[in-house]
Amino acid sequence: MQDVFEFETRCLHSLVKVFPDEELRAESYTKGSVLRGETFNFQVAYRAPALTKPIQVSVISTLQAAITLREVGLAPSELPCQRRHDDNVLRVTPGLYPDPLYPIVGERGVVGFHYQWRSVWVTLELDEKTPAGEYDVTVQFAAMTGELLGEELFHLEVIPAMLPPQTLIHTEWFHADCLANYYEVEVFSEAHWELIEQYLQTAVRHGMNMVLTPHFTPPLDTQVGGERPTVQLVDVRKEADGTYEFGFGRLVRWIELCDRVGIHYFEFSHLFTQWGAKHAPKVVAEERGEVRRIFGWETDATGEAYKSFLSQYLPTLTALLRERGLENRCYFHISDEPLLEHMPWYRSASELMQAHLGNFPTIDALTNVEYYEQGLVKGPIPANDHIEPFLERQVPELWTYYCCVQYRQVSNRFFNMPSARNRVIGVQLYKFQIAGFLHWGYNFWNTQYSLQAIDPYRVTDAGRSFPSGDAFLVYPGEDGPVESIRMEVFYEGLQDLRALQLLESLVGRDRVLALIEEGLTEPLSFSRYPSDAEWLLGLRERANRAIRVASESTRRGESHES
Repeated sequence: MQDVFEFETRCLHSLVKVFPDEELRAESYTKGSVLRGETFNFQVAYRAPALTKPIQVSVISTLQAAITLREVGLAPSELPCQRRHDDNVLRVTPGLYPDPLYPIVGERGVVGFHYQWRSVWVTLELDEKTPAGEYDVTVQFAAMTGELLGEELFHLEVIPAMLPPQTLIHTEWFHADCLANYYEVEVFSEAHWELIEQYLQTAVRHGMNMVLTPHFTPPLDTQVGGERPTVQLVDVRKEADGTYEFGFGRLVRWIELCDRVGIHYFEFSHLFTQWGAKHAPKVVAEERGEVRRIFGWETDATGEAYKSFLSQYLPTLTALLRERGLENRCYFHISDEPLLEHMPWYRSASELMQAHLGNFPTIDALTNVEYYEQGLVKGPIPANDHIEPFLERQVPELWTYYCCVQYRQVSNRFFNMPSARNRVIGVQLYKFQIAGFLHWGYNFWNTQYSLQAIDPYRVTDAGRSFPSGDAFLVYPGEDGPVESIRMEVFYEGLQDLRALQLLESLVGRDRVLALIEEGLTEPLSFSRYPSDAEWLLGLRERANRAIRVASESTRRGESHES
């Protein structure tokens, strides 16, 4: 390797992943545009001629108050991808991958490693009051002596139009037990509630507006016969005559917390076990002065005991929700990812829930369209590689999701995938008018089946089970969540969706669809799309220009009318 004799810097867009063990091939990116109310990211990569620490990083701009600088950290991956991966990946080898975004704290600065490219992540959070116009953002690197080592200049245009509110319902499954495990706090202690609020605030800032609500401990990613820590929001007392009393104090606190931080929708956790709907979730209750588990893996979901419980619980719960005016904000789950062979059990569970839920919708991630055709679930959520039959049947208000097995052709966000493959989901959601997006791993810091808790800084593949990047979007920091490249880029995709919706309101849907598919050799779908970042960034810039022109035309028309 040829020696590097000077400090080097290069401005990059947010879709580049900078690896420390390879040459930086991405070209410089120094200009972009953004709407008011949008978050804009770019990077500055740097390489030092020798081990250099600390390096002070600073920013100069009239937008300085809206700018955050973070260090792109490295996370280990033993399992970067599935065996039968496609070609749209960056690498397939185990190693270190850029992902966590660490705060740059005071004089600690960043470190320059000999021969290693590293990068600083630059985030601008613009509000509705940011004046339109051209802005310069200068990022500087300096030695402790004050010597300027290098700098990069980025030009940002703020378009005189406001990014509209998000209409997509978006949930990343929130695992309250993982917070308690990692931070070693008692479930629903004051310390736990503080953590819940912190992590939900971060989720909301990145477009999550629905939360998995554990009225009972969610029966998810749990070994058959095993159990996860109890995170049950609803108090249950079983009387001697077989009737039940319910207490909703913690659930009401959860709802009020979510209202405070900006969560609008509640998805009540599954009332039947994953992969089959054959059993009940873990439910603990007070009976004869003792708190114990009354339902779980030993419970036949079709048995009279559990049916009697739900027939008392669901009417009481829905009455509370109606009393609080939450009818249009609540969704229910039956069982996660049932297969066709599980239909008899799912049917029984569905009929029981429909008898008590009225107009409250049920949603579930599943593959087979027969569940929808037979009326067993009002809101099917097919994976993005199984969505075509649901699109053909024009399922109203259709959702989609992906997880560890969606790794051929479709969008996903594993460590080893290009960030453009993560962000393109926004354009796809727009074209197919998808109403909701679900993912199972906001903070799943366990091994597969929750056999044990893990340190997410050391284990990123759920104990060598799921490709790194599948199980969680945030890392646990000392002062709260540490965000990731994948989280920021996915949110960029959600902002693309909102920008295209804004453009549609100005010029009509047909013109937006034509803009998306201009120059493509085949129509864009969930499995067919340009894989290069330049196409995606170019599309967004064309959309921004069209928004600017249409907005100016609208303002001129309004001025003329007045």
